[in-house]
Amino acid sequence: MSTASVSTHILDTSIGRPAQDVPVSLSAREDAEAEWTELGSSATDADGRCKDLPAPPEGTTQVRLRFETGTYLSAHRDGDAFFPEVTVTFAVVPGEHYHVPLLLNPFGYSVYRGS
Repeated sequence: MSTASVSTHILDTSIGRPAQDVPVSLSAREDAEAEWTELGSSATDADGRCKDLPAPPEGTTQVRLRFETGTYLSAHRDGDAFFPEVTVTFAVVPGEHYHVPLLLNPFGYSVYRGS
């Protein structure tokens, strides 16, 4: 059975547009007690998507996406970002694809498992 795959995108809901140039890193671990291993990083494109995140290795049961939102939010708002980063951790099983969108605004965010 193949490993899980992960993709993501960010929508800035305050302006109804994709969030471009947000750094995103992907980490994985085999179980809740294991140390995190960073697998790679990317940045969102003009469509707010990261299309080149690596596949987690065999044996991965948990994945973590870290969105470095601070620079993006500060550049589009007056002052510092309330959320300098957003970290999302989720469980995975082999053979499944996980698309995890981030809906972001200056004072809130939500995530969900998309398709």
